[in-house]
Amino acid sequence: MTTPKPAMTESRLAYLAARAIERAFDRFERKFAVITDRAPTRFEQRDPAGMQLDSAERLTVYGRIVDEARADIDRLLEARVEDKAIWTGAKAVYSGLITHRDDFELAETFFNSVTRKIFTTVGVDPLVEFVASDFIKPPTEPNELVFQMYEQARSTAGLVEAILTDFRFRVLYEDIRRDSLLAARHIDAHLAALGVTNAYERAAMVKSVFFRGGGAYLVGQLGAQETAVPLVLALRNTDGGVVVDAVLTDEDAVSILFSFTRSYFHVATDRPYELVRFLHALMPRKRLHELYTAIGYHKHGKTELYRGLLEHLATSNDVFTTAPGTRGLVMAVFTMAGNEVVFKVMRDVFGAPKKTTRTRVMDRYRLVFRHDRAGRLIDAQEFEHLRFDRKHFDEHLLEELTGACSRSVAVEEDSVVIRHAYVERRVTPLNLFVREASDESAARAVRDYGKAIKDLACTNIFPGDLLLKNFGVTRHGRVVFYDYDELAEVTECRFLDLPVAAHPDDEMAEQPWFGVGELDIFPEEFRSFLGLPPTLRDVIETSHGDLFDAAAWREIQHRVKAGEIIEIFPYDEADRLQSAAADR
Repeated sequence: MTTPKPAMTESRLAYLAARAIERAFDRFERKFAVITDRAPTRFEQRDPAGMQLDSAERLTVYGRIVDEARADIDRLLEARVEDKAIWTGAKAVYSGLITHRDDFELAETFFNSVTRKIFTTVGVDPLVEFVASDFIKPPTEPNELVFQMYEQARSTAGLVEAILTDFRFRVLYEDIRRDSLLAARHIDAHLAALGVTNAYERAAMVKSVFFRGGGAYLVGQLGAQETAVPLVLALRNTDGGVVVDAVLTDEDAVSILFSFTRSYFHVATDRPYELVRFLHALMPRKRLHELYTAIGYHKHGKTELYRGLLEHLATSNDVFTTAPGTRGLVMAVFTMAGNEVVFKVMRDVFGAPKKTTRTRVMDRYRLVFRHDRAGRLIDAQEFEHLRFDRKHFDEHLLEELTGACSRSVAVEEDSVVIRHAYVERRVTPLNLFVREASDESAARAVRDYGKAIKDLACTNIFPGDLLLKNFGVTRHGRVVFYDYDELAEVTECRFLDLPVAAHPDDEMAEQPWFGVGELDIFPEEFRSFLGLPPTLRDVIETSHGDLFDAAAWREIQHRVKAGEIIEIFPYDEADRLQSAAADR
């Protein structure tokens, strides 16, 4: 005969549930830190493939440990697992437990992740989740600043050398004085363009190194006279040692480095709150949610994004409307004028000629999430069970959502429930951009469009549908891809030359006279459906004519299959220093 477990009070269960979630969050933070801390070794050993594996592994940690926490709670609370009274108490206890934490905001988001697993709340429930933070300011004071000051340099070169000297690796610099001089010339030229000469230089540099791919980045701010500009020293580990590969002193260039189209940095920090706000001072046009995401805390980035959206809706009369661009066959896309994101919800039935499935589309978004985005794929945050006030929706949009997206959207008397959506940064569709831009801007965008396709191929991504409507232009003028339903890996495709017709009638047939597999690609055909006017067709032919050559695609495919890491630098050639060093 088994002895029954003694019954516990609501307050006791609330305490135990809160402690279980805090312990799970500790496990997450330790595992996250262990993977992040491998980055310096990956850089020193010139192991970008290992860095990619670490990035993929780190992305899985959060969901796995949230699931473990959910299982722990199920065992602890059993039949009372959805008892709101217990969870109201647990939230209050948890808020007290995390008052000693430097990462309190991440801890709150983790609690939300667990409770939303349990309740699958439609909308938000302030009784069981931190809709807003419990803390107006951080509950702990920092033991030290996240940055280090440099104020005694006699010259720009001396300042750079002092910085590099403090950031040493187990691999020596190839030539620290040479790179300091080269970097100083770049910095002084930028300051001179701003009207700053004979400046007394000072800098504030983040104490932690930012790692991504094959690069390491020293990030900070440069002060000269009354001017302050970002300062990023981009390092590469070469055959001869560590070199300064590029210097970024422009807000736009640093913003592109931290773009929503790139993989997340690996950077060690005990206080993400301070780090993110330091970065925000360098890039004031970036939202906090983008910066949290950029340093690897994408779940809290999602929290900040949603909080910002709720705040905007509470203080404006803006309405969601259909996003500009060609109507999607797979997704209905809507946006709001006063906000910079778009919502994408899947249609119940995909329009012809689409043959994909809902499951396949979701798989493509998961692939993008864990893949090297190379500055060309927009990061998409997946949301479920959102509730918005109906007054914030245009009636024409509601008619489309209820008629074509009933699996993803439900309209109630006073509210709209979004059961599933992807939220992305809004960009200008490329087909609209080239139609409205000047000839010079349109040509520049088309050249970058070709470069975007090649960059994606180098990271084993074939967009599938190359129509301009599936690409967009960021505020920095960069072309990115955002329509993932036909996306494939380059290594899956067969890039073929068009067969020569045996009979003239074959050329005129409406259907192909030769067999075509699902992933058979004929690059020569790209010319016929890009939809570019003659002048822009000439631009793409001149700058990227090899896009129409199957042999060129097979060459990239061979390199990727062989395991070659073809790095896409996250900055312009003009900011690189090594070409100048080679001339010395």
